[in-house]
Amino acid sequence: MPLRPVVAIAVGLLAACQPNSTRPPITPMPEAAATEIRLPPQEATRSLAAALEADSLPPARVRIRDAYIETAWLDSATGQPTGRRPIGTGVVKIRAWADPGRPGNSLLIIETLYRPLADPSLPERELEHQVPPDHPTALKVVRILEAMLKRYGGPPRVEEKPVVPAAPSEE
Repeated sequence: MPLRPVVAIAVGLLAACQPNSTRPPITPMPEAAATEIRLPPQEATRSLAAALEADSLPPARVRIRDAYIETAWLDSATGQPTGRRPIGTGVVKIRAWADPGRPGNSLLIIETLYRPLADPSLPERELEHQVPPDHPTALKVVRILEAMLKRYGGPPRVEEKPVVPAAPSEE
């Protein structure tokens, strides 16, 4: 095979990949709120960003192509961006991902974070913790996810077949 077609194929494959994502190289906290809705990731990202904005949690970054949303540090009482030092549950940050689920569906994952302390010797991500489930911002996030699930629908229900016991054999 001549070199020119091999180079063309390699360039085509590289162009098809999108290694330049604006998502941070982190995974959501295991305790993050999540649900699956019937929208593709980019549409789910648009809808979630609008829902956060409407509920006084304005996103600072919305990356439709990468299906990622992040707020600035917010005052948890008002939901507005704050210049206060992000220490304690009075100042929170929200990060959201819309990952592909079943065909045509997205898994929405939203973490609501705070920092219990400042420690310059640790990476920022290691200082972040999920707020308690009864925190006002966490409750707001759960309501947003419930409203989106109600509006767009969730995963298809798996119908369970009744288990019929086998008839005793007569031997």
